[in-house]
Amino acid sequence: MKFNLSWKSEENNDYSLFNIHYSIAKRMNIAILALQGAFAEHEQKLQQLGAETHLIRNLDDWQKPKDALVIPGGESTAMMKIMKDEKLFEPIKKAIEEGLPVYGTCAGLILLDDEHLGTMNIKAKRNAYGRQLGSFFTTDTFKGIGSIPMTFIRAPYIESVGEGVEVLAEVDGHIVAARQGKQLVTAFHPELDSDLRVHEYFLNL
Repeated sequence: MKFNLSWKSEENNDYSLFNIHYSIAKRMNIAILALQGAFAEHEQKLQQLGAETHLIRNLDDWQKPKDALVIPGGESTAMMKIMKDEKLFEPIKKAIEEGLPVYGTCAGLILLDDEHLGTMNIKAKRNAYGRQLGSFFTTDTFKGIGSIPMTFIRAPYIESVGEGVEVLAEVDGHIVAARQGKQLVTAFHPELDSDLRVHEYFLNL
């Protein structure tokens, strides 16, 4: 799933790091798991980039054509239950294992780890920052992009990574973004900030 993107230098903090070819983006259809969480914000960001989107709430929705999947934040235990109740768990797992690009934020990161969907060779620590630091904002470096805003809401982080996983960002010594093949995860919520660069990075996996 590649767009023809023109990279700018990492020192350029302009919020359009890439010059995306919208004629290509408009031919892409991104499925967004809409069981709970900030799925509408992801939809808005992807549409700003020119991609088409559709929401996944049940198996009928899942059968629609798609070029990639977004798993948003929410409550991971509830999302797992709804996925299983709606018979979405196995089809989603199978599609990712067969190469469907996927981006998981916050709870989406947890769902992709080795204890849940098991498609990504990572171990997540849930509610890692505790109550006092459960929600916070910072800016830090994302590999291949540069300095970006990061909004954390009762966030996890990645405790450990295995073979094939590339660490993309760390905050205070904790891994908060990683990639394995066509799978991307962030502990923070780029859909809640104005910066489009992480979504652009996803579209270029």
